[in-house]
Amino acid sequence: MAPQNSVPSHVPALSITGLRKIYDNGVEALKGVSLQVNPGDFFALLGPNGAGKSTLIGVVSSLVNKSAGEVSVFGVDLDRDRDGAMRLLGLVPQEINFNMFEKPLDICVNYGGFYGIPRAEALVRAEEELKRAQLWEKAQMMSRTLSGGMKRRLMIARAMMTRPRLLILDEPTAGVDIEIRRGMWKTLKEINAAGTTIILTTHYLEEAESLCRNLAIIDHGKIVEQGPMRTLLAKLDVEGFLFDIDGELPQQLPAIEGTTLIATDNHTLDLDMPRAMDLNRVFAALNDAGIRVRSMRTKSNRLEELFVRLTGDEAAARREQAA
Repeated sequence: MAPQNSVPSHVPALSITGLRKIYDNGVEALKGVSLQVNPGDFFALLGPNGAGKSTLIGVVSSLVNKSAGEVSVFGVDLDRDRDGAMRLLGLVPQEINFNMFEKPLDICVNYGGFYGIPRAEALVRAEEELKRAQLWEKAQMMSRTLSGGMKRRLMIARAMMTRPRLLILDEPTAGVDIEIRRGMWKTLKEINAAGTTIILTTHYLEEAESLCRNLAIIDHGKIVEQGPMRTLLAKLDVEGFLFDIDGELPQQLPAIEGTTLIATDNHTLDLDMPRAMDLNRVFAALNDAGIRVRSMRTKSNRLEELFVRLTGDEAAARREQAA
């Protein structure tokens, strides 16, 4: 079900301007961050450990006091109307933070009660959200008996009890296997398609590339890149492909100038090539070497390369030179 809060649709889901946070020990975790997330977006906030992601989320969710700057959620200023802003926002933290000796149904219903939702309505919403999270059959079990993936889905169901316009997910799939993770991706896509704006932090870059339309990368308390996912990935001057080969590969692969071609097994080739290069040139070289390509696919995790470029050693060297 779509969020019920009545808010003008033309205002940003999240607007951050000049956000700074200096802790008592002198550490400046946020250094003038400005960011805007549009309504209905599925937005990725990426960055290495210690970059400022958790502090930024803490400020937006009113768990951390900012030092300077402005934050508004669907036009509701955090300083002027904290309660109003928080009613529009749902947060799923990294840590499992519900009572393990409560049942999933009770966890959701009680959470709704904290926000003034009548019990009868809370029961209806809890059933809806637990079914969407594929947990309805576990609704009356002790939560401590749930698997790690189920506990994470329960946290999402609980956050959705208030029908938030903006849902913030901090590492929601951390520690779960790929099959469970992909199941959670399906649930999050459904929530987003129903009208909820989602901000996702994750260390799984393929997750961000699969789910998100826009992203920002934060490093050392500053936004180092932001924009549409496709636009940022287009900045990469290298693209990668995987080729499935008929028969076995020869011992000697053809040398194709400007490319990196390696065999990942006896029937698969991994190719990196300049974006401007004609792929037909590669096919011709493979054909001359007696290699027949049965199928090909792009390598999906190009985001990792962009991330490393913007936050790795080379980026650190550029920051030092600029300073």
